[in-house]
Formats: sequence, structure tokens, C-alpha cells
Amino acid sequence: MTFDANDSVTLKIWDRSALHHTLDTAVNDLSARHNTTTCRIAVTCSGPNTFTLSVRGDDRALASA
Repeated sequence: MTFDANDSVTLKIWDRSALHHTLDTAVNDLSARHNTTTCRIAVTCSGPNTFTLSVRGDDRALASA
């Protein structure tokens, strides 16, 4: 796990069977650390087996269900 900044984290996930669980846990941890909802956490595939999670800014529109 690499912390790129205060509001993002990059994960290299080798075990595909743990992919969803690992990303869900990371999203929950990052949202708790920033005291925000999980829908404000953006997940981007930034390379092979590499994902970057970041807190979206106030200027970005949130997806509505």
C-alpha cells in the first residue's frame, strides 16, 4: 500500500479472489479517515493489478441512485 497524499492511496492487489474485499475495506477505511461517505471515494484502475483510491473534491458531482 502506498500513500500518495493525504487524500489518496494506491494498492497493488495480486490475489484476484480478494479484489472486491480488499477494495471495499480500503474504501471504508479511507472514508472513515476523512469523515465522509463511501460514495465520495473514487476508485481508478491505475495499472496492472493497481488501483488508486482518492477522496473526491466538493466540486465534483456525486452519483445519485
